[in-house]
Amino acid sequence: MTITDNIASLFASGSRKSLSITKIQGDASSRQYFRVTEPGNTVIACYDPAFEQTAKEEYAFLVMHALFSRNAIPVPEVIAVDEKKGLLLLEDCGDQLLQNLFGSPAAETIPGRYREIIRTLIRLQSIRGDQKKIPFNISFDREKLMFEFDFFITHCLLDYFAPQMDSNLIGSLRSEFETIAAILVKPEHFVLNHRDFHSRNILIHQGKPVIIDFQDARMGLPQYDAVSLLRDSYVTLQPDLTEELKALHYNELRLGGVTSMSFDEYLYYFDIMAFQRNIKAIGTFCYQTRVKKNSTFEHSIAPTLRYLPDYIDARAELKKAGKLLHAIIEENRQ
Repeated sequence: MTITDNIASLFASGSRKSLSITKIQGDASSRQYFRVTEPGNTVIACYDPAFEQTAKEEYAFLVMHALFSRNAIPVPEVIAVDEKKGLLLLEDCGDQLLQNLFGSPAAETIPGRYREIIRTLIRLQSIRGDQKKIPFNISFDREKLMFEFDFFITHCLLDYFAPQMDSNLIGSLRSEFETIAAILVKPEHFVLNHRDFHSRNILIHQGKPVIIDFQDARMGLPQYDAVSLLRDSYVTLQPDLTEELKALHYNELRLGGVTSMSFDEYLYYFDIMAFQRNIKAIGTFCYQTRVKKNSTFEHSIAPTLRYLPDYIDARAELKKAGKLLHAIIEENRQ
């Protein structure tokens, strides 16, 4: 049976002939998404091959959905699941992404919307749980951070940008990446992070933000999700709004007892984390473009590279890495 046949099988037999099942754009993973239209209603079907191999109680999406729902984090309702077929039916919260506000008649609502989303992020990052269970037992540790740096080296520097990168410098760059990763592994400051908290994973539904694509949540610095939102590869915020939202995030973290950092520490780790997060994103975009032959993400490579000089200029710890990356940064500055 095809995926669409399996999706149809989740509905009453008498209604299957009236279903319309249309594939919709997904993310950079192996998951596939479909909009299912039946008389008077639509739902979203997600096919995840990993779900076929995982018990429901251990499937990260469902674990995170339950955790977020218990803690009043707005997420789509789960309507039905069939782990044998790797399928979930989810509430259809529409197509209005946070990203879509930019350049639209609703652009004037962007500052207020982002303030609201920062407060949602604070609630998310305030969640605590059993450190022996996901997502609290996985983190942005050295292994994870270096995996992402190495992924960037392989797919960005040695493939996509190979003509502009001196391969003899790779060893020196990787050593700098090791140093940067060590700065970011601070478990005493770790909180829960969505991990992909950006404008394509936040829907505006019935006037409120709804969070999606949260199955990869893990522990890390609170700046990780703030960076994802404020130094987004898909949209660019005005600098004064970015600074306002950093301060709002920090002040709400302190007010809620979520962090003990000073504001200067917060800004320091924000820049170092932003460098790592943007490097990770560029590696993903290059991989999707060259290996997966998916051009959807290619136009986001240059805007993400253009963020890097801000961090490199601000933080001495990034200057050596910046010099080693100089050629590709300069190529994409305009």
